Amino acid sequence: MKFSVDPWDPSYGIANEVEGLDPTSAEVNPSVELEANDWQPINPVGPEAASVRFVDGVRRIEARVWLDDGAGGAQPGICASYAAGAVRCDYTARIGPVMIDRGLFTAFGHADPVVTRAGEFPVRLAASGSVEALSLALQERMGLAEVSAADAASEEGPTDLLVVDGPLRGRQHLSDAVGYVKTHHVVYLPLELHAVVGTLAPGQRSPLFLLGTSWSRLAWYFRLPGEFDIPWSGIVRGECSPDLPMPRAIKLADAATRVLQRFASEPHKEPRAPQNLYPIAGLERELRRRLGDPLVIYRALRRSAVASATAM
Repeated sequence: MKFSVDPWDPSYGIANEVEGLDPTSAEVNPSVELEANDWQPINPVGPEAASVRFVDGVRRIEARVWLDDGAGGAQPGICASYAAGAVRCDYTARIGPVMIDRGLFTAFGHADPVVTRAGEFPVRLAASGSVEALSLALQERMGLAEVSAADAASEEGPTDLLVVDGPLRGRQHLSDAVGYVKTHHVVYLPLELHAVVGTLAPGQRSPLFLLGTSWSRLAWYFRLPGEFDIPWSGIVRGECSPDLPMPRAIKLADAATRVLQRFASEPHKEPRAPQNLYPIAGLERELRRRLGDPLVIYRALRRSAVASATAM
């Protein structure tokens, strides 16, 4: 019996659920670079970017908490830390800027900040006290930190390319920014064009297409290096601003497709290979380190909780 093993570590879920992707409700125009009938793999041209800056963020729940509402009840919340930063790669790697913050995420409007020896957790209001709403509020805060980190990185000096890990949402105003999407959950293309993406060789990309959901962007698919038996293994999606003139968008897609081949990870070093690029993986590790020791923070929260109880 012939079978294939996906190199993506299963503890991270499935990188490319080709057979189980949800249908899209997005508006999709596949004929912005080539007519849909002419779609075929494209070999990027032009010089390779010499200087690339990557932006990413991390989040961590330090503890789940219950807040005394003063009426005999308790309101749920989470104490969490999050960070965002950038790493510049121009044959050396330099991290910065980095932004770190913490928060008490809760729907309880009369909550007070949680003060500990390890730092303060300011109140960050969520839409409700459900697990999903609290997690979403934390994700939104981390996303805002990523936008700030991308803006700050752009102000530090020009680079050939700015790569944001994840969708480009909120960063479309950065003209040289590319969103880098590692996993796929939705079928955006008609089946015949979806099949074209599966034929891409490493280093090739699909034609650009316009993708409109609650926000618009130009997008394309490309394949990272490696040996794959599964049609969509190693396939990632790039995104750029829809306001770019088409020649500039094509040049940006070509540049990103070419240079990111160099940063693709290998399975023996990275469990999410090849999609989790080495600079992004390294930046994530450094950001998590700068969040502080989770055990120290947890003990500080426990001490603060005991102190709050004895002060009543």
